[in-house]
Order: sequence, then C-alpha cells, then structure tokens
Amino acid sequence: MCTNIVAPTAIRGAGRGERGWFKMNTALVSYDHPIEMRDEHALNIDFISDVVGERVAVEMDATSARALAAAITEALRLAEEADALV
Repeated sequence: MCTNIVAPTAIRGAGRGERGWFKMNTALVSYDHPIEMRDEHALNIDFISDVVGERVAVEMDATSARALAAAITEALRLAEEADALV
C-alpha cells in the first residue's frame, strides 16, 4: 500500500548527472515504494533542478536514512564548533 508521505523542501545546491553538474533547488523526501530497492518501502530523496530531466534520486532503508541524518547533523555540529559554518 502506498503511504503518500512526501516532504518537499527548497534547497540550494548542485548535483552531477549524465550531462555534468547542475543546480538543484528542491529536495522531495518521501517514504514510499522504492523503484530499485527490493524493500516494500524506503526513504526516497529526489534532488531536483529547474532543468527538465535533471535530478538525482536516492533510495535507502530506514536504518541507513537515520544514520545519514545523524552524520549530517554531526558534520554540521563540528563545522559550527570549528567556526567553519558560513
């Protein structure tokens, strides 16, 4: 059964696709059926550009998603501690 859980957020970043680097402006974070993984549900992140067809997609299990969130939080904490976060 589809969960229809989607949390979009505006971002400012860059991703690399088949045609090289492109600017990204949106991340769609969802918990639903993955395309490639064999799991019933996965955390899915689609990093999207204004350019049609340019996107980076990621699918991972819940344990990996939580570990990734913790690693991001820790890296930002360390950057703040080092006064490197601008």
